Amino acid sequence: MTLTDASRTIAARILLATSVLPNIFLIGPMGAGKSAVGRQLARMLKRRFYDADAEIEVRAGVDIPFIFEKEGESGFRRREREVIDELAQLDEIVLATGGGAVLDPDNRAALASRGFVVYLVASVGQQLERTRASTHRPLLDTPDPAARLASLMTEREPLYEGLAALQVNTDGRQVRDVAMEIRRALAAMEQGD
Repeated sequence: MTLTDASRTIAARILLATSVLPNIFLIGPMGAGKSAVGRQLARMLKRRFYDADAEIEVRAGVDIPFIFEKEGESGFRRREREVIDELAQLDEIVLATGGGAVLDPDNRAALASRGFVVYLVASVGQQLERTRASTHRPLLDTPDPAARLASLMTEREPLYEGLAALQVNTDGRQVRDVAMEIRRALAAMEQGD
């Protein structure tokens, strides 16, 4: 777990200003466990859980691969921006974002200003293992998924790191353990540790 001094200060200001634990936004690459950890964390904190990708599918009435096929990545990213903007305005939620959500400056601004951002870190090897059987990841529809994941990480990792108030490694870990680590970090911040 990594919590920078600047991040701790920003998060503490949010906690003091609201006297309520802020929204929690999970970012990170595909296969990091954002949805699974988000559901578990929401249960632990008695919060509503939202998955941005699932919400996009519900609103569109089709799955993400179909959106990519018909509208391209730019159409999907537009839908993603609208969903994140709307969900980030809710109170007391846990939101799992898609892996590429951080590419949009509007998404980064909405997440940074409306809650506590947690970067779930996963190695490319772990991502590959967790996404290998998935048929709902259009960016991995390539002859070399490992190279594609590595390329995505090169592009996105600085954005994840720059946005996050907290980083938690998920490699080889159980969902409950990751959620508990985040919960402990939040509790420590509430107590001013």
